[in-house]
Amino acid sequence: MVIFFYKILFFLIAFFMVTCSWATLVDNVSENKSSNKMILYVNRLGLDWSKTDVKNAYEYRYSSIQALKAISQDYIKGVLDAGLEYSAGKFRWDNTLLMEYGQTSLEPYNASKIVDENADNFIISTGVSYSCWDFMNLKFGPSFRAAYDTEFVTRYSLPRQNIFRLSPGVALLDNDILKSLYLTGVYEYDFTYDYVNDKLGAEIGFRLEYIPRKGVKISAGGYFREFFSYSSYDPYDLERDLNVVLRMDTNMWGKLTMGPYIQYRLAKARGTDVYGSNFMIGLSFNYIDKYILF
Repeated sequence: MVIFFYKILFFLIAFFMVTCSWATLVDNVSENKSSNKMILYVNRLGLDWSKTDVKNAYEYRYSSIQALKAISQDYIKGVLDAGLEYSAGKFRWDNTLLMEYGQTSLEPYNASKIVDENADNFIISTGVSYSCWDFMNLKFGPSFRAAYDTEFVTRYSLPRQNIFRLSPGVALLDNDILKSLYLTGVYEYDFTYDYVNDKLGAEIGFRLEYIPRKGVKISAGGYFREFFSYSSYDPYDLERDLNVVLRMDTNMWGKLTMGPYIQYRLAKARGTDVYGSNFMIGLSFNYIDKYILF
């Protein structure tokens, strides 16, 4: 009964935010046509050379999250991180696409060939926000995001990860350095396995950008999720999930950049008292640009 109440409350909040945001969009489009704009962002298109150090991978060997069960090694990962953003006055609608894949093949002289995936993500999302409040030059307001989280391929006869995620909450927007800071509820409809697992939790996340000089950008981002309700039991369902990344991009030629990065993933599953982690440090080569469509 308690879980059912939380679900109803969650969906009522989500429906209210979407309805208010859509009404605001109609008003802004009609009243602020001269300030409306749409921008296509290519945040990253490139390759990462990485060295990864994975802890407690054995305890997470059947988890659907590849980063927690990978082998500690060096590898190359391909990444596409892009977004399409439409803004009208205080309203913003943004759509994001993140694709990354990294695989290493090891052929020991006295053992069979080992193929290991170090990264496998395909996340597409859409979100709306309305910066209706202003406090000390900080703009914030209600936000709502929907996302589909899956994989390109599967390993060891495990099913492909399939999660549909809804996140209503409050977000801080459009600061010069603090590009985004949000606190949301999280509802996950997990249909990875033969059964459906409904999960409820909370999430806090951020995105920072700082340009110390022309041609150099330092950025950081990440999130922390805490789950407190599940409709089914799976020992590999996460109770806590932390993912943060820090990077520096330096222009080499035109829109091509190079720079170091650090990424850390820490998570705890329901069926163990041990935390799984993945620490990566590497060098990134990217194409970064934005296109103002109108």
